[in-house]
Amino acid sequence: MTNQTDSNSSTLSHHQADINGISMHYVEQGEGIPVILCHGFPHTWYSWHRQIPVLAAAGYRVIAPDMRGMGGTDAPAKPEAYGLPEINGDLMGLLDHLGESKAIFAGLDFGAFAIYDLALMHPEKVIAVIGLENPSAPHNPAVPPLTEYAEMAKDHFLHIEYFREPDAADIDLHTNTREFLAKVFYALSGDYDFGQVMAHPPGISYREALPNPPPFPWRWLKESDLDEYVRAYEASGFTGGLNWYRSMDIKWSQRKALEGVQSKVPAYFIGSENDVDLEHFHGDHPIEQMRAQFPDLREVKMIPEAGHMLQLECTDKTNQCILAYLGAITT
Repeated sequence: MTNQTDSNSSTLSHHQADINGISMHYVEQGEGIPVILCHGFPHTWYSWHRQIPVLAAAGYRVIAPDMRGMGGTDAPAKPEAYGLPEINGDLMGLLDHLGESKAIFAGLDFGAFAIYDLALMHPEKVIAVIGLENPSAPHNPAVPPLTEYAEMAKDHFLHIEYFREPDAADIDLHTNTREFLAKVFYALSGDYDFGQVMAHPPGISYREALPNPPPFPWRWLKESDLDEYVRAYEASGFTGGLNWYRSMDIKWSQRKALEGVQSKVPAYFIGSENDVDLEHFHGDHPIEQMRAQFPDLREVKMIPEAGHMLQLECTDKTNQCILAYLGAITT
């Protein structure tokens, strides 16, 4: 099914397709070498809406799927459906559906982990990877991540531990979707220190730990932008997105086979100096973790003004950086 709307004087197409056993929603614009943009949580394809027309105008076929469990894509109820074979299968199935043998993949947050796993396990499908904010999948080979995070959460609030138990977190976030999304987007941005969220004691809800955001419009987000996310998550709920966290130990076990594996796929990275993940979840040498898996890491750029919502907070600089990377990849 295809629905077309105008975006910046060019055509943005919405599609719904049966891929890898689920119904997947994706948007597409432009013609040329395929560039697939993969989002994280709590996001949808819309997190790339300021990149899509710019990249398409530069001569690329740009595709932004709603990742498994989020937006208009099916959300299997069990965490077991969010392992590496399933996520790899989604991306490879999307390529097949598009009639493409390989693509350039860019990803943020869980979307970054997804494209790295694909490039390590199926490098023939990947021309290059562009990671945003997250340089590698969190992977302590000695301790399952949910065990590690549970230990951390004994001393302070940690959203990953809060997300672990089914129902409670799902219901809490869905009780007031707009309030949660506004709070979490502001807290993740460079306008706030997410460390203050984790400074709360354990035993409270995520919505209680998050700050009250300023009124709209923000310098980087309008209320109409928030409306897009609210509509998506009011329709889908949060279980699918939270299953990406609840499946962390499953993926940890599956990544055991990748210990010491390197990908020859060219890699690029864009980060920000105020990103919570780079500060708290990737150790002391995050870029070296990425280089250990992608020795052909060709360029790293850091954008000082932004937090985790990089492509929305600093749209122009992010677009310039991605375009420069794409130019280097394709020439």
